[in-house]
Amino acid sequence: MSTLERFCRYAAINTQSDEESSSYPSTTTQTEFNRLLKTELEGMGCSDVVLDKYGILTATVPATAENVPVIAWLAHVDTSPEVSAVNIKPQVIENYQGQVLVLPGDPSKKLDPEEFPELKEAIGKTLITSDGTTLLGTDCKAGLTAIVEAAEYLIKHPEIPHGEIRLCFSVDEEIGAGTLHLNPERIKADAAYTLDGGATGMIDCETFSADLATVTIEGINTHPAHGKDRMVNSIRIGSEFIARLPKLTLTPETSEGRAGFLHPYSFEGSVAHTEIKIILRDFETAYLKNYADILESIAVALRAENPKAEIKVEVKKQYRNMRDGLTKNPRVLAYAQEAMRSLGTEPDMTIIRGGTDGSGLTEMGLPTPNLSSAQHNIHSPLEWTTVEEMEQTKELLLALASVWTKHSQKS
Repeated sequence: MSTLERFCRYAAINTQSDEESSSYPSTTTQTEFNRLLKTELEGMGCSDVVLDKYGILTATVPATAENVPVIAWLAHVDTSPEVSAVNIKPQVIENYQGQVLVLPGDPSKKLDPEEFPELKEAIGKTLITSDGTTLLGTDCKAGLTAIVEAAEYLIKHPEIPHGEIRLCFSVDEEIGAGTLHLNPERIKADAAYTLDGGATGMIDCETFSADLATVTIEGINTHPAHGKDRMVNSIRIGSEFIARLPKLTLTPETSEGRAGFLHPYSFEGSVAHTEIKIILRDFETAYLKNYADILESIAVALRAENPKAEIKVEVKKQYRNMRDGLTKNPRVLAYAQEAMRSLGTEPDMTIIRGGTDGSGLTEMGLPTPNLSSAQHNIHSPLEWTTVEEMEQTKELLLALASVWTKHSQKS
């Protein structure tokens, strides 16, 4: 199976996660995908291939050298719930020449190099897009493809010295639950790398720290004909809550780089009950408390103005910046940089305005930075990737295994 065939096969399978589901994983298709992948890994010669009750798949590429630390490669199998993943039809453009691409399923969707400059780097390459009616699923099936390709290559070439390599394919990462039932004890590695990044050459060494705030407002419903001095409309109070959030700062629309934000992304309400979900994000974990205080101050004011209503703000921890954990084990990043340089690419040490499974795993004690995996325009019908970038990611993984082996033999 070529890289192109493998990616298109994976991408065509709907593995979308579902934020409203109460099960784990949130969709059965993720487990079904990993069941197919389990058979594939067993067939290529991986050992210790285990699909657990949570739908998480792990496997091992056996070592061909002794006394090498165990490293792990991770990717999540679910795709974003933000755009449909039903009936994905990958479109393949060989030898792309920089032209504007009109996506056939929805001609209003176009990939224009002037709007998306990264397309200019894809000239001469084999480009893959969706048909415009769905996402493509490069996040994270491009990384997943590269991992399987690299694992297969090492198994077919036992003459290449390397330590034991653990493979892990998680679920529900897109809805913030990728490490809910995944921990370092399950992965059994000394260091790990998620393959969940953007264009070639990036090593993500920091993520946001993240909390989730849920604002609940209990009102009083009556027939509107008799609502005077009796009705308490929670929708109106909820709308006022949103209106009092910062507008000129601390929003996704006004922030970039290391600036954090409060982002209301869900509002469901009736007269009697309204629920608002707001994500809190910043690279400095301590700032999340400041953001929570802003929400509580708004609630205090609204309680005074609406004494018959019940207004609660509950904040739950989601994940933390991986920076602190990675500084405790600097070789994990240093070896990734060395591997990238060995392929002629100067690494771009970048930050993620979001999180990965590596955020949670690093906090739990397993240092897990994030590597490039050929993802572009993720979570949209305009997603694309190239075969060549996925193959570069595979080469990076092979170089990474070699670097870890080289340094262990020196010591």
